Amino acid sequence: MKKTSFGAPFKSLNLSLRFVLPLAAALGLLAFAAVPLVDSLTLRWAVRDMDIRSRLIANTLHDPLLELLEQKNRGRINALLLRAIQDERLLALGYCDRAGKLLYRTPTFPESLGCASAGANTAGMGALLKLPQGAVHVAVHPVGVPGTDSGSLILVHDMSFVERRSEDTRVYIIAFFALLGVVVSVITVLVAHLSWRGWLQGVRAMLRGEGILKPFSQPAVASELQPLVGDLRTLLRALDDERRFADDSTITWSPDALRNLLHKQLTGERIIVVSNREPYIHTRKGERIEVHRPASGLVTAVEPVMRACSGTWIAHGSGTADMEASDRHDRVPVPPEHPEYTLRRIWLSKEEENGYYYGFANEGLWPLCHIAHVRPIFRSSDWEKYQAINQRFADAVVKEADSDNPVVLVQDYHFALLPGMIRAALPKATIITFWHIPWPNPESFGICPWREELLKGMLGSTILGFHTPFHRKNFLETVDRYLETRIEHESSTVTHNGKLTMVESYPISIQWPPPWQERQPTVEECRAGLRQELGAAPDHKVGIGVDRLDYTKGILERFRAVEKLLELHPELQGNFTFVQIAAPSRSALDDYQAFDAQVHNLALRINQRYSSGSWKPIVLKAEHHEPEVVNRYYRGADVCVVTSLHDGMNLVAKEFVASRDDEQGGLVLSQFTGAAHELHEALVVNPYHIEQTAQALHRAVNMPDLEQRERMRSMRALVRDFNVYRWAGRMLLDAARVRQREKLSARIRRDT
Repeated sequence: MKKTSFGAPFKSLNLSLRFVLPLAAALGLLAFAAVPLVDSLTLRWAVRDMDIRSRLIANTLHDPLLELLEQKNRGRINALLLRAIQDERLLALGYCDRAGKLLYRTPTFPESLGCASAGANTAGMGALLKLPQGAVHVAVHPVGVPGTDSGSLILVHDMSFVERRSEDTRVYIIAFFALLGVVVSVITVLVAHLSWRGWLQGVRAMLRGEGILKPFSQPAVASELQPLVGDLRTLLRALDDERRFADDSTITWSPDALRNLLHKQLTGERIIVVSNREPYIHTRKGERIEVHRPASGLVTAVEPVMRACSGTWIAHGSGTADMEASDRHDRVPVPPEHPEYTLRRIWLSKEEENGYYYGFANEGLWPLCHIAHVRPIFRSSDWEKYQAINQRFADAVVKEADSDNPVVLVQDYHFALLPGMIRAALPKATIITFWHIPWPNPESFGICPWREELLKGMLGSTILGFHTPFHRKNFLETVDRYLETRIEHESSTVTHNGKLTMVESYPISIQWPPPWQERQPTVEECRAGLRQELGAAPDHKVGIGVDRLDYTKGILERFRAVEKLLELHPELQGNFTFVQIAAPSRSALDDYQAFDAQVHNLALRINQRYSSGSWKPIVLKAEHHEPEVVNRYYRGADVCVVTSLHDGMNLVAKEFVASRDDEQGGLVLSQFTGAAHELHEALVVNPYHIEQTAQALHRAVNMPDLEQRERMRSMRALVRDFNVYRWAGRMLLDAARVRQREKLSARIRRDT
């Protein structure tokens, strides 16, 4: 037998009362407000009726009364007045002469009403008076020839019927609203129960996945539930993220953990990395060949992964001595002091570099994705070079692969076409593409003339990663706008031409601990060395900025904030110096040459305004610095300033945090960086708001040690736990899951 729930009727009653009680209260208030309004209207209508009746009676009595007055026939006058008051509503009549003396009246004429009080009314108009016998309507009408002195006829109407009518009206109104409340309550409860039943069925359907988990194979849910569908999808995404986080949170992410993951999950220990920028550059200095690492967030992040996993890094050989340092197969073992993987170099002619790198990639895609108020430029000749170079790198990947299913890590916007090209040559390959810069909204990306080709190329990836969920969402919306694909939001996958791509957010990070941690000077030594270099006192405040000379980094806005700081807080003049390390970048492009000049001119102007003696407020170091040197600047400064106008992540913020093992120092961080979504203890600013940035700088240099320690300790814990090995490991784990899913799908198709 089916069990009966005794709680169900009570739940139903509670649900009904939730609708009925507010409705009853609302109708009661409405009735309470309506009664005085109706009383007022009733009284107004009654007065108007009495005015009309008074004029009608006065006009009827005028001529016979005037004739009798001329005859001075008192008996007939009284008889005329008595006959007139036979109307139940006409209470009394009276006649006043022109001197205001009441000459004639009916016996019912009120004693308290005289000619003077009645004459206060204008002729032809009525008035309500409160007399001892009750409310009356009094009207005064002239009797005589117009234009001559004449008497007045006073008409008094009983208004008690108005009160009786008002009482009846109140009863009717209350009865009407009570009946209306009953009818509306019944209808509301009925509709509520039917709607509730429909909602429950819809929610149960959504919980089964209909219209959410399987939007293409199941009926869509009701339109009114569509907002809830979006919320549930978001919740499912969050739960899935938590599950994925739980899967890797038990792992201590290190180089050994990454190697074990490759061996167990992806049946291999070598990977192939493809990027435009090489991790080590060989340059000739006279008779010597020097090796240095470029100023690149990509290199900072990916190079430790390659050291951990070994394999081959394919990149453009751009150094003046790169060809000399490479063997006949264009390979060189790196790092030079202790080789752990192979660098394979691709050579480009000047024309190819101008078209593929400077042209399409950096005059087109870079400003398009950063939305930094520089107009993108697209040329067909650049697009042709971009296609050709992507194909050349794809051929190199095929040549370097030692199996038909290698693990390939494609880096950044220079190679949007490369995943599709590799997929065509190596269908079983695991291709992980990471987009290191922001992804714009669909409308902005639609500017690109070859948007469909770029999207199709990227969807050749097994895994496609972005820094933040916002950039991932923008990409999915862009694909949905411009390509015929199947997007499953709960698993964050895109199916295009039968190929599945998982699109996820993987916040990139840095190596932890830093490779030079054991040999770096102490914080005290770095502080003393930096102030000695600046010729400043030991307690001198120092800020640091580290960027490429790029218009997206907000260097001009940063300098203006320093200028505003000195203007608002003159006590810092002579006691604060801002050191800007700015490695030259893409200096062959006109926009970058113009930006370089702007940066130098602004620094010069501010220094000319505020410099005194040997002190300059801004020290601009527009040259390359090795990572270990930059680390010493981090450790010696009081505050690090990151004011990017738009950035995918920005690893400078994380490098500064990692360098401060003394748990001191302040971080001023742009809200338009991916890092701002993780480093919540930083002083987050809008870099376009110069005063706000200046005040954040002031707060940072004057922050108490205890507050610095609390903020820095929290940020260091995050950078430690979410290091670059975890970033790579999460992508590799997800790639392994996708490969497993594809194997199961292929087996099912084969069995059926």
